[in-house]
Amino acid sequence: MSITQEIAKLRDEINFHLYRYHVLDSPVVSDAEYDALFRQLQALEAENPDLVTADSPTQRVGGNPIDEFEKVSHPAPILSLANAFNRDDLKEWEERTHRFINQLDLEFDPETEQIEYVVEPKIDGLTVVLTYENGRFVLGATRGNGEIGENITGNLLTLPALPKRIPIDPQAEVTVPDRLVVRGEAFFPLDKFESWNSGRAEAGEKAYMNPRNAASGSLRQLDPKITAARPLTLFCYDIIAWDGAVPDTQWERLQWLKALGFPISDDIAFCATIEEAAAQYDSWLEKRNQINYEVDGIVVKINNRSLADQLGFVGKDPRGAIAGKFPAQEKTTQLLDVKISVGRTGILAPGAVLDPVELGGVVVRNATLHNFDEIARKDIRIGDRVWVKRAGDVIPYVVGPIVDLRDGSERVISPPTHCPFCGEPVVRIPGEVAVYCDNPTCPEQLVRRIEYFVSRGAMDIDNFGGQTAVLLTGNGMIKDLADIYFLNRDNLLELEGFKDKKVDNLLNGIEASKNQPAHRFLTALGVRFVGSVVARTLLDAFGGIDRLGEATVEEIEGVYGIGPEIAQSVNVWFQDERHRQLLEKFRAAGLPFDQESAAEEQSQVLAGLTFVITGTLPTLSRDEAKALIEANGGKVTGSVSKKTDFLLLGEKAGSKLTKAEKLGVPTLSEAEFQEKISG
Repeated sequence: MSITQEIAKLRDEINFHLYRYHVLDSPVVSDAEYDALFRQLQALEAENPDLVTADSPTQRVGGNPIDEFEKVSHPAPILSLANAFNRDDLKEWEERTHRFINQLDLEFDPETEQIEYVVEPKIDGLTVVLTYENGRFVLGATRGNGEIGENITGNLLTLPALPKRIPIDPQAEVTVPDRLVVRGEAFFPLDKFESWNSGRAEAGEKAYMNPRNAASGSLRQLDPKITAARPLTLFCYDIIAWDGAVPDTQWERLQWLKALGFPISDDIAFCATIEEAAAQYDSWLEKRNQINYEVDGIVVKINNRSLADQLGFVGKDPRGAIAGKFPAQEKTTQLLDVKISVGRTGILAPGAVLDPVELGGVVVRNATLHNFDEIARKDIRIGDRVWVKRAGDVIPYVVGPIVDLRDGSERVISPPTHCPFCGEPVVRIPGEVAVYCDNPTCPEQLVRRIEYFVSRGAMDIDNFGGQTAVLLTGNGMIKDLADIYFLNRDNLLELEGFKDKKVDNLLNGIEASKNQPAHRFLTALGVRFVGSVVARTLLDAFGGIDRLGEATVEEIEGVYGIGPEIAQSVNVWFQDERHRQLLEKFRAAGLPFDQESAAEEQSQVLAGLTFVITGTLPTLSRDEAKALIEANGGKVTGSVSKKTDFLLLGEKAGSKLTKAEKLGVPTLSEAEFQEKISG
C-alpha cells in the first residue's frame, strides 16, 4: 500500500468515527483509540506535507451537523485543542511557546514577563455556543464542524443552569456588552445520570452508554419537552465574540462570566508556572473519580489572552492552550466468554473474559457483568465488541455491546440452571436479581464462607487467611464451617509449610475466637442481609441465637430497624435442617449462643467524633454504618463542615468528598473505619 493510499484509508476511517461520534451519537471506538488513529494521520501528513488536503480531518473540527436542525454560522471558529499526555508533554508545549515568541515579533518580553496559566477541567459533555444580545439569550448552537453548528436554542432554554438574561443579579456592578458569545459544555451530573439512566432501563427504554452520549442525545431532541425532562446542567469557560470591552486575562474573564451569572466550574485553578500546571494534572489524576461529572483531562490555557491570540494556530489547534488528556478509562474489546463465580452467600456472579486491553495503565482481562438481569437488559452476548470501563480502583465492568458491529456469530448468555461447582439446582428469590446456589456444602462457596467467617469483622481469627482456607477445604480437613474448630494438630503438621509455630498460632487463634460475643458469631455465619449491626440488633432483641432461630417472620420483623427482607432471610436460614445441624456442631465446639453471657460493654472509641458518610460502602449500608458509629459513641451528620472529624468514604463519592478536600477533612475507607473501631 502506497503512502497516498494509507493516508486516504486513515482519513476514511477517522471520518467514519467522526460521523458515529458527532452525528449518530453512537461511537464504536473509545477516545483513546480514536486519538491513536488521529496521531498516526498527523505523523504521516507531517512527513508528507504535499499530501495534506483541505478536507483532511486534521484540518477541521468535529463532524457535519445533522439535517433536522437549522444551520448556524459561528462568529469565530469553535476549535478543539492539541493533546498532551503527561507532565513532560506540558513542559514541551511551554518550550515551543517560548520558541514561537522568540520567532515572532510579539508584544511580550519573556525575559521580563512571566507566562501564567489557567487550568480548567476538560468536561466530557456537549460543546454549546451561547449568544446574548442586550443581555438576553437569543441563540444556542452545537459546535458542529467548528464553523457551522445546529440551532438548539429551544432545548438549551430548558436548562435551569443557563442564564436567560444577564446579569443574573440586577445589583451586580458589571457591564454587559451589547453582544456576547460564550462557549460552554452541557453535561449530566454523574449521580443524576445514573438514576435517570436506570429509570429508562426500568421503563424498557434504551439506556445510554455514558453521560456524554446522553448529553448529546438530550440536546438534539426535536421536542424540547424531552430535553426539559432530563437533568442536564452547564459550565461556561470561554468568550468567542463580543462588542465592547472584556477582561484581558483568562482568569479575569472566568470571574467576569461568573459575575454575570454564568455557571463556572469551582475546580479551575490559577497557576503561576507550568510546573504548577503540571502539578494540577497529577492532582486531577487522583481526584477525577471523586467529582460529580466526567472529565477526560484538563485544559491548560495561557492566562494572557492577548499573547495567546498573537501566537495563532498550527493547523486547527490554537497555540495558546493545550489539553492534558488522562489515561483512558473506557475502551472497546472482544467479550470472549463468561465465567461464573460464587460468593459466600451463594450468589452466582457472571464475569466477562476479555481479549486483553490496556485500560488506565492496567491490562484488563476480566470484568464484572453485575448480574444476569443486567446482561439481558443490555443484550450483551459472547463474541460482542463491548465497551469496558475502569474508573480508579473500581473493578472494571462491561458497559454494554456495540450492536452495530455484530456479524451473527454472537451467542446469547443464559442464566445457569445448576451451580457449576456442585451441580445443585440454582435458586431465584422473587423480587431479587441474583441467582443463588443454596447448597451450604458447595466446595467453592465454602472457601468464600470461611474467608468471611475468619475475617476481622466476624470471628477475627488470626493467622487464618484465604490460602489456608483453600488448602484445608481442598484436602478435606474442612467440609463445613464448624470443622474449623475440630482441626487436628497432628494432621496440620503433616501439611507442607506447617511447622510447630505456625500450627500453634493457627490453633490458638481459633481457640481465642470462642470468646467473641454471640452477635459476632451470628455475623460470621453469613446469613443473607445480616451484617454486624443487624446481628447485634437481633440478638439484643431475642437474647440469643436459639431464641432467634425459633422466632417467626412476624416476630423478627417486629424488631425496630429490621425489614421484611431481613426477617424472611433469617427465618428461612434457621428453618434449613442443614443449618440446624451446623449450629449443633458449633455448640459442641463451645461457640457462644447467648448474647447476655458474652455481651460487650458499649464502646466509646468514637466518642466526641462527628462523621459524614458518602458513596457506596463495600459491605455496610448507610444505615448500618450510621448505627455502628453511634453504637461506638460517634455522631453522624448529613453535610461536611469544619466541625466534621472524618468522611467515611465509599465508591462513587460526590460533592461531599470535594468539600472535605477543600476543608482538609480526613477520609476513612470502610476497612480503616473498622480498624478504628476495633483499635
